Amino acid sequence: MFIKFRSIIIGIILICSIQSCFSQGFNEDKTALSNFIKRMYNSAPFEGVKVINDYDHQYFISVISLESAKYTSPSTMNRVAQVKAQQQANTFFNGSTISSDLVIKTTETKDSTSTKSTVEMIESIRESSVGFVQGMELLTNFDTEEGKRMVFIYYREMKEEKK
Repeated sequence: MFIKFRSIIIGIILICSIQSCFSQGFNEDKTALSNFIKRMYNSAPFEGVKVINDYDHQYFISVISLESAKYTSPSTMNRVAQVKAQQQANTFFNGSTISSDLVIKTTETKDSTSTKSTVEMIESIRESSVGFVQGMELLTNFDTEEGKRMVFIYYREMKEEKK
């Protein structure tokens, strides 16, 4: 009886140890990518889009940094970051049209002794983009070292072209 009980216990321990061996690796690629981009950001902060290659995959990332004090709730901040990431991705993939207007405003002020001219230049730059980008997923978000800004990193695995 003791031998049967002992063999059952050993069997359970073996099954549990085999299960734990296979349970590693569910998100290893995602975690490694997240840690790599965090280290990259902390060494030289950047915003915008990048394409990152590893041995087997190509990732499109969009990095957004927002001031924490400007947002009343985390859900609002998350939504703004998501929309900005989609806008950056759309501009990258579909392009954009940029227009610029320069307005020169001259005013004259007359005194009893002289006339003074003031020139003011106002430049207005507009960017518009049309398209839709789907499949952007939040990879990670973290506070900057000073704690005033929140950094959001969205990503999408790019399809590899067949050669």
